[in-house]
Amino acid sequence: MELRQLEYFVAVAEERNFTRAAERVHISQSGVSAQIRQLERELGAELFDRSARTATLTVAGKAALEHARAALAAAGALSQAVGEVTGLVRGRITVGMVIGCTLTPLFDALAAFHRAHPGVEISLLEDNSDRLIEQVRAGTVDLALVGTATATPDGLEALTIISERLVVAVPADHPLAGQPRISLRELSAHPIACMPPGTGLRTVFDQACAAQGLHPAIALQAGAADAIADLAARGLAVAVLTASMAAHHRDRLTALTIDGAETPALLALVWKSTRNPAVRELLVHSRKAFAEPGH
Repeated sequence: MELRQLEYFVAVAEERNFTRAAERVHISQSGVSAQIRQLERELGAELFDRSARTATLTVAGKAALEHARAALAAAGALSQAVGEVTGLVRGRITVGMVIGCTLTPLFDALAAFHRAHPGVEISLLEDNSDRLIEQVRAGTVDLALVGTATATPDGLEALTIISERLVVAVPADHPLAGQPRISLRELSAHPIACMPPGTGLRTVFDQACAAQGLHPAIALQAGAADAIADLAARGLAVAVLTASMAAHHRDRLTALTIDGAETPALLALVWKSTRNPAVRELLVHSRKAFAEPGH
């Protein structure tokens, strides 16, 4: 008994016609008939009543049909499982990371993935979040860690890693340092250091300002939070950062809550599809890495 015989049997049973079944499996009608005759000899029973123009299942044929379908499904599942493992052994995965990111759990996840699947080639690239999201949509990047103002960007799946409000960070001797809060309008009167357009943090800040009809001038731009904090610490501008970014510099900067900027900035892993088994595996390692205490 061969899988092709079962395939031809199911085709005739579903089409109820040997000619249409032959067209479906792309061989001659005589070839289909011969293989089914061979199957019937092996089973010791006729599977079809051929007395009429329509091929109808006999009692034995009806009993065999679901088992034949199950055997074909099992064979397909076996092929898929082996294909996925082969894909992992020989594949490659391209990972994107927002510029200036210093979150080590992503590197921990990549290292764990590499240990588990050393045959998979890993490519890592930096870019701003908007471009990375578009590359994930286009399929040139498989998975990316990005800053975003939207929990799930259109057309993608996402896992939120961090969700935080924006704050203003100033040195201890700055006139604003003595107050716990600041409005967006008050903030607009000061030189501002912020991340560039295309980053999630900047998108959240720009949207909050636009909602109040404000268009503050960004005096200084940098892609890394540490650089923005350094500029603020030197008194060149007030820094717009997330709460955790500012907390890293609490020894030299004071954080103020921004009234009118309640929407959080998000850091998220985004991907388009998990059909690639390497993406599924890297997501498993990423969830574990980011869930570990201290991350």
